[in-house]
Amino acid sequence: MSAVGFNNATRVLGSQVTNRLRVVLALVALVVINTVLYGKPIPFDAGLERWGWLAISGVIGLALGDAFLFSAYRHVGPRLGLLLLSLAPVFGAFIAWAFFGETLSAIQILGIAITLGGISWVVLVRDENSTQNRRDWRKGVLFGILAALGQALGLVLSKQAMGDNFSPFAATLIRMIAAVSTLWVLAVFQGQAAKTVKTVMANPRGLRWAIFGAFFGPVFGVSASLLAVQHTAVGVASTIMALPPIIMLPISYFFYKEKLNWQSVLGTLVAIGGVALLFIA
Repeated sequence: MSAVGFNNATRVLGSQVTNRLRVVLALVALVVINTVLYGKPIPFDAGLERWGWLAISGVIGLALGDAFLFSAYRHVGPRLGLLLLSLAPVFGAFIAWAFFGETLSAIQILGIAITLGGISWVVLVRDENSTQNRRDWRKGVLFGILAALGQALGLVLSKQAMGDNFSPFAATLIRMIAAVSTLWVLAVFQGQAAKTVKTVMANPRGLRWAIFGAFFGPVFGVSASLLAVQHTAVGVASTIMALPPIIMLPISYFFYKEKLNWQSVLGTLVAIGGVALLFIA
């Protein structure tokens, strides 16, 4: 759902303005949610170590990683961008194993491989007739890989701060504060802050779509992802989170009126089978 919202917002506002706007909208929503649920808008009592892990995670995952993803969309389109983002579980599992000793069973590794295979099949088949400038294509591929690496590293770092059943909404708020600070400080230094505000004020339709995307993505989607890594291995959680191109199939069919071929449907079944293996394990 956030992909639909941000895709439409980007068409009106541009990718960089949408990226800066979405984190502000998400921050405001998370402050309200934390105030209602826990009686405090910002969890200052979370501890310095927890704040440190989550802040670094927010900068890497939400600010830099998503900025790379938006750039990948611009150069190679959302379909190939999503395919490259599906590398996140591979990076996440490797980082968690290399630095934090987290292991996966053979069945879970097989499930990850099958899921990634199904996702790759679906997205590549739908992109087979696209034409891209070679230089732009290479840039887009690089940005997509960096986006996947940023998402994976952000999740791994977040998991280190999610002990003692810490609230995912509070954790997402801390990450979002770091992301907002990073993106808007950069915008000020680049002389883009005032221009961003003017662009948003002049395009209420883009603002509405950004609010829609922020509600489903940075607020509830990111919070749910932290809840996922809190209760299972990073490799398993990030693999399930790599399913957006699969979930987008019915949305594309009914909302965007795109035609689906048999390869897309079969690839979807393969990916779902891989996810089933993760749960069996």
